[in-house]
Amino acid sequence: MEEKAPVPNLQLQEPLSPESLVPAADFTWLWIALAALAVITVLVILLRKKRGAVAPDPKAARLAAYRKALKAFENLQVSTAREAAVQSSLILRRFLADAAGDPSLFETHEEFISRQNALKALSPEAREACANGFNQLARLKYAPRVPAEDPVTVVTESRALLETLNKGFER
Repeated sequence: MEEKAPVPNLQLQEPLSPESLVPAADFTWLWIALAALAVITVLVILLRKKRGAVAPDPKAARLAAYRKALKAFENLQVSTAREAAVQSSLILRRFLADAAGDPSLFETHEEFISRQNALKALSPEAREACANGFNQLARLKYAPRVPAEDPVTVVTESRALLETLNKGFER
């Protein structure tokens, strides 16, 4: 007896879809990770805003500015009265900018003295001493010839003005 080979099925079959060949992926972990990342980002932003909302301590800012100005005066080395006036004026203006939030560092002498609201945080006596001191420094800085005054005296008077300004902040 002769066995017959099975007759192959010659019917066309639908091809397999490519999706059925790829193993099933579970993206649940990805969605959880994205949600956690979004929550962490929102928390970081809120914490930074909250930390930035804290008002800076004005007394601490004044103390830091005062110490910085004292150190600048200690390290100051000048050879002429004009140079002493320029450097002293810069130190004092930087002190006022840092301690009182005053824009005097970025103004000309005329702009500074013409502002009526300049240095409202200072007592009237300190404002007057400031005006007189800056006028003296301006006279030395803008003199047609280099003044013959002693540079050490200019620096000493400017440092005294720093003391007056620092004590002149109204509590």
